[in-house]
Amino acid sequence: MSVAEKEDEGVLKGGEAKEKDEKNEAKAIQENKISEDVKERVVKIDQNPNFVEENSELNKNEKKNDVERQDVSSCNVNVSRLSFKEESNLFSDLKENEKKALVELRSKVEEAISENQLFKAKENDIKEQNKEKSSENAEKEMEKPKENEGREDDKDEGSKANSSIDEPEKEKNIGQESEEKNLKSVKDDMAEERDVMQEGVEKERVIAEAEKKKMLEAIEGKEDCIDKDIKLWGVPLSPSKGWNATDAVLLKFLRARDFKVIDAFEMLRNTLQWRKENNMDSILDEDLGNEFHSTAYLNGSDRQGHPVCYNVFGVLSDEEMYNKTLGTEENREKFLRWRLQLMEEGIEKLDFYGGVSSLLQISDLKNTPGPSKKEVRLIMKQVVGLLQDNYPEFVVKNIFINVPFWYYAFAALLSPFLTQRTKSKFVYARPAKVTETLLKYIDAEEIPVSYGGLKRDNDSDFSTEDHAEEILVKASSTETIEIPAPEAGSVLIWDLIVLGWEVSYKEEFIPHDEKSYTVIVQKEKKMGIQESSIRNSFRNNEPGKIVLIIGNAAFKTKKRAFYRFKIKNDSSST
Repeated sequence: MSVAEKEDEGVLKGGEAKEKDEKNEAKAIQENKISEDVKERVVKIDQNPNFVEENSELNKNEKKNDVERQDVSSCNVNVSRLSFKEESNLFSDLKENEKKALVELRSKVEEAISENQLFKAKENDIKEQNKEKSSENAEKEMEKPKENEGREDDKDEGSKANSSIDEPEKEKNIGQESEEKNLKSVKDDMAEERDVMQEGVEKERVIAEAEKKKMLEAIEGKEDCIDKDIKLWGVPLSPSKGWNATDAVLLKFLRARDFKVIDAFEMLRNTLQWRKENNMDSILDEDLGNEFHSTAYLNGSDRQGHPVCYNVFGVLSDEEMYNKTLGTEENREKFLRWRLQLMEEGIEKLDFYGGVSSLLQISDLKNTPGPSKKEVRLIMKQVVGLLQDNYPEFVVKNIFINVPFWYYAFAALLSPFLTQRTKSKFVYARPAKVTETLLKYIDAEEIPVSYGGLKRDNDSDFSTEDHAEEILVKASSTETIEIPAPEAGSVLIWDLIVLGWEVSYKEEFIPHDEKSYTVIVQKEKKMGIQESSIRNSFRNNEPGKIVLIIGNAAFKTKKRAFYRFKIKNDSSST
């Protein structure tokens, strides 16, 4: 290499090193900027909790929700039960570009099924393996002549050494004759070996091609059996079968990829391949134990019939539970498998044939381990990644409750990296707004008691079919709820919740007979903001009524109360 070339190479390497240093420096500045932004937000949040509401886009939505709630409170009670609907899967309800994309995806799926291309990735892997095997065999055959040539050279040298023992003249003549014979013999042997080698390579090539053809035919035959009737979540994927449910499934992949047909088709293929490799169609038959049930569970449905899945991250703050769930790689893998099983259980409750086709997710962040817990971050990232990649558009809303202030800062930083479609599904509720937020989507009788609702585990008195009534308690006023008891000897049972409480409350039994005395069932007391639902019962000895009295001393704030009751006697229950 010339001096000039060395200098040019040195300049080039120096330029590359300088460019690399500049990139690293820019990256470090960006990371420091993000870190300082987070610290600044957290400090401001600690100093002024209202900072989140003033600066976060998330809390602008909260303010909007507050305005909506104020507007709702001034209207009829039934109007306050806000609801939402899934996007329609009917072809006639789609926009023109969406119809076009769906028709195109139908065509691609039908073509892939008929040509056995849905699992093309696996077929290519087998072809690649056969190609590598053939290359290895060819290399081995090419090495054989070299070894034989080495052996013949050794023979030649040996004959020369033996001939040197004879007399000089004979040695010369005999050596020449012997050398000529040996050379001729070697050439003949080499030619014969080459012919044999070529015949062997040709035979091996023919055999390899025959084996490869048989393997591919076997694969194609197997795919013929599977692909013609292939299903995803119990729904036939072939559009030619004419199922509306097929459109519902295909639209999930289209919506997840903004109706980009090629991207949606690749996502579908990847999902099918992933499910096949991980035996997802049989995961519901696996026994994964019950040690993880406190971290997530299905419980009831929302007002539109979507199954509700609760994710409780706070249980991971317990050291024993943390180790049991995330302590080892084996436990983390088992937890991940179990969480996917829970997702499949939720999908089992869906109806792709015209009913609801997505879940409502509720994520409780109370006492959740902070971002310093590496294992929590990693496992949640894995869970979210698998659900996003393989369960598109299966969450109609994702409600985060008991949100700590530090979470708003991180959510605000993540916001630019999320699509508007994804962000539109997020709802955030501070601890004081949990029940009020859930009631926008779920009836009181379907909300667990732990979240301010009326639903109790293993409840023998009420079911979700026993619907709750709602009343408004105006500011600086009192409202009463009357439960009739027309027959003596009845047992009266009731449930009651008041949003935000901070009211006075008492219970009385008032007989029909004016000569009888009023019975105090529950003395008046002040109900704090942290109160859970009230359940009480009373057996009457004479006809009368139970009266529940709610007093709202607030000057401006209205209170929403929900209640239900039952009357039981010896012969029947109402």
